[in-house]
Amino acid sequence: MKSDIFAGVDVGASRTKVSVIDETKNLLGYSVMKSGTDFSRTSRECYESALDMANINENQVRRVFSTGYGRKNVEFSNGTRTEIGCHAKGCYHYFPMAITIIDIGGQDNKVIKLDDKGNRLSFKMNRKCAAGTGAFLEEMSMRLDIPLEDMDGLARRSEEMVELGSYCTVFTATEVLEKIRQGKKVPDIVKGLFYSVIKRILEMDSLTENVVMTGGVVAHNPYMVSMVEEIIERKVLVPEYPQLTGALGAALLALEEYKNNSGGD
Repeated sequence: MKSDIFAGVDVGASRTKVSVIDETKNLLGYSVMKSGTDFSRTSRECYESALDMANINENQVRRVFSTGYGRKNVEFSNGTRTEIGCHAKGCYHYFPMAITIIDIGGQDNKVIKLDDKGNRLSFKMNRKCAAGTGAFLEEMSMRLDIPLEDMDGLARRSEEMVELGSYCTVFTATEVLEKIRQGKKVPDIVKGLFYSVIKRILEMDSLTENVVMTGGVVAHNPYMVSMVEEIIERKVLVPEYPQLTGALGAALLALEEYKNNSGGD
């Protein structure tokens, strides 16, 4: 007898993520794509890609919940849930304890606090400025004329970090150009950019004992996790797929609702 299947679609301003799970909460398939300008089409393509990976027929899927910036554009969704709720659910699935979640996305940052039962205690979100987000790092990679995927490796090679004073993306770009004119090394500048992102986030809220880091920026720049660990002087927890926690949380919520409704439509 085949298992019932559930899916979550997280449509962010930068990337769309899909997670496909079975009724025992195992991750069977996933996909990540650039969101582009047509959220409906991208979410469909990303969903089909995740189903292909899981070797699942769409008819097996009992519930699909969507979340994120473009959650209302997912035409095949059975319901929507908030980003905060889905990220909380996804992270607590991996780390069932009292945690502070730091999610660094393409266009915003989130700091979410949960108690040991997974209940949300508080959350803060930065959406007013690109500084401290993936968009900030993308802009700086273009200014430095280096591929975005090379930034993590460059930061690791830094011997003397260049601390940057500006938070604003525009002013930071000017400051970076000035540092280059002064002869500062690119790895030292990149580490300084990483530090400015981290500093911005740590100023959003205090942290509890157990810290979890997620998001696309974390997935592609794991050195940032090491930098946070050095600053807060303790280990930081990271899910196996840090970019998927929102989509996973949406899938888990879909599964819960299905079971709460006596396992049927």
